[in-house]
Amino acid sequence: MSVMFVSRAELPDDRPLTVDDLDQLPDDGNRYELDDGVLVVSPAPALNHQFVLQRLSDLVVVRADSVGFEDKTVSKAPVLAVEIASPSTALYDRNTKKDVYAGFGVASYWLVKPSLDDPRLIAFELRRGSYHQIAEVSGDEASEAARPFAVDVVPAALVAGPWRS
Repeated sequence: MSVMFVSRAELPDDRPLTVDDLDQLPDDGNRYELDDGVLVVSPAPALNHQFVLQRLSDLVVVRADSVGFEDKTVSKAPVLAVEIASPSTALYDRNTKKDVYAGFGVASYWLVKPSLDDPRLIAFELRRGSYHQIAEVSGDEASEAARPFAVDVVPAALVAGPWRS
């Protein structure tokens, strides 16, 4: 499951949203929430998360031994949450979501800025209940992560594809 930001085409974009604004949204089975005036919509979860990460990031990594495949539960916090930042959610991703993940005990949090001109990765590790930045790389620089597993991440490679020359 992922959390996505819905189009606000018919909602005001010059102020934080209110409960009255929520009344304008369709009854389409999604869960709509306001978080400090930001509209967040969550589809019904595929797994029943015991720690209720309603604000799941774009990607989470959980250890296999924490997933109950029979009863579809996750018993431990993810070891990594990765957020793909966009200009409209940058402050929300860097502050509110980061605080939520820290509260749930997510050991590592990565914020990816997928700009074609300046792709960037900012990595945080949880220490004594709060995140501390451990790396920030851009372009062709590599981030050599040791936690939650050994991996090299090159921001430019994350946005590379057939559409790039």
